[in-house]
Amino acid sequence: MTDLIDPEGYRANVGIILTNGSGKLLWARRKGKRGWQFPQGGIDKGEDAEQAMFRELQEEVGLSAEDVKILGRTRDWLHYKLPKRFQRLNNIIPVIGQKQQWFLLRLLSPEDSVKLDNMKHPEFDQWRWVNYWYPVSNVIYFKQKVYRKALQQLYVHLKEDEDKNKASKTSIKERISSNMKDKFKKPIDTIRSKIHSEKSSSDDL
Repeated sequence: MTDLIDPEGYRANVGIILTNGSGKLLWARRKGKRGWQFPQGGIDKGEDAEQAMFRELQEEVGLSAEDVKILGRTRDWLHYKLPKRFQRLNNIIPVIGQKQQWFLLRLLSPEDSVKLDNMKHPEFDQWRWVNYWYPVSNVIYFKQKVYRKALQQLYVHLKEDEDKNKASKTSIKERISSNMKDKFKKPIDTIRSKIHSEKSSSDDL
């Protein structure tokens, strides 16, 4: 497929931030390297950002659209410039950096659904959960500003999702508690009624 490169030399790209629903994020190590990062990849010609995101999600971490829920995405393109040694200046259209749209996803499936060996040449060889802000200071230096901006923009969506989960869990607990009370209340009321009936009968003797 053909990369989408704008007139300034920035390649269109998507970034994927996957949360486990408890505020932790998936953090993956580049295969055979020391660097860790979020999954990301280029937008091919004919794709929109969401289509590219789901393709990269499948290729890099083995998850499908059914395995995740989209919680939010960044408002606009976030740019970072590549160091000179990584720029592709000999291309017909030179590439000096990436412009990215970032997606925040929540994992719905069990975490063992994450698979890193879905391609002939996998992008990653290890992954783990990390705290929300950990990546900002632990990704390679030229991506740190973009990571900070993406996490800042998406944080509100993470908190909204956490609040909904808490409310849902509270509601479930209240329903269970109410059902348990009803379950035990009926036999108790029956016993009380029986005692009252027996007492009334004894009073008539």
